[in-house]
Amino acid sequence: MKNLLKQYITVLFLVLSFVTSAQQKISLDDDWRFHFGHAANPDKDFDYGNKLLFHKSNVFETTVVNPKFIDTTWRKINVPHDWVVELPFVKSTTHEMDTHGYKPVGSAYPETSIGWFRKHFSVDKKDENKRFELQFEGIYRNAAIWINGFYVGTNFSGYLGNTYDVTDFMNFEGDNVIVIRVDATQAEGWFYEGAGIYRHVWLNITNKVFIPENGIFVHSEIKGKNAITSIETTVQNNYLRNSDGIVYSYITDRNGKILTKTSEQKINLGIRKEDRKSTRLNSSH
Repeated sequence: MKNLLKQYITVLFLVLSFVTSAQQKISLDDDWRFHFGHAANPDKDFDYGNKLLFHKSNVFETTVVNPKFIDTTWRKINVPHDWVVELPFVKSTTHEMDTHGYKPVGSAYPETSIGWFRKHFSVDKKDENKRFELQFEGIYRNAAIWINGFYVGTNFSGYLGNTYDVTDFMNFEGDNVIVIRVDATQAEGWFYEGAGIYRHVWLNITNKVFIPENGIFVHSEIKGKNAITSIETTVQNNYLRNSDGIVYSYITDRNGKILTKTSEQKINLGIRKEDRKSTRLNSSH
């Protein structure tokens, strides 16, 4: 039974990897620009708080979130990037500094607690009928995010990754520009936490009929030498028309050999609708 359990742990990861490979997953880790802001002085924080940066669009005024903003003098970095680890140690008797590594970050250090990030990238015009998603594995913390001047959301947690559908904001005729303001003035833990885009960033490109984030749930029940694997798959339609499709699941060994496969289930999705299909696979060892 232990061998069977180990086999299915491997299989589960393989199933998830096949789902991932069905889309384009492009790394956006390289060639970012970074500049400190200021938590207490808007003049040193690119007028944050004075300018209306949360409009539906910020393309008419050359603010820091506008794609035309000139960032060539900003520091060039790659992510993952933690700006706190580069800061000098400071002497302090406060409990907060003790537990956060004696680094100058937090409300007492406004000049090193805000970071701005900008990233330029392009996409192929042949993909203009596809769906585009920005995926951030981790930003510490309180990250406000724009693309091409459009505000797309804020992730307050420093430990929870997030994704954003940015299909409607993509530019196929020139640069696309991501802008992120990271505010690390507040702490979430009692330990060194750092600050910045400390994990990977991805551009996911899919068809408009797709499996959304966390759209697959897999669980297995093992009885003796037999195992029943239940798979629940959510499929979403973002086309402005009804769409048909087929859903099926299969399990492979570590070499890619198919061990078992479900029957195909037809699926019909209305405009902007989603559906969930459940399947079961029986395997023996």
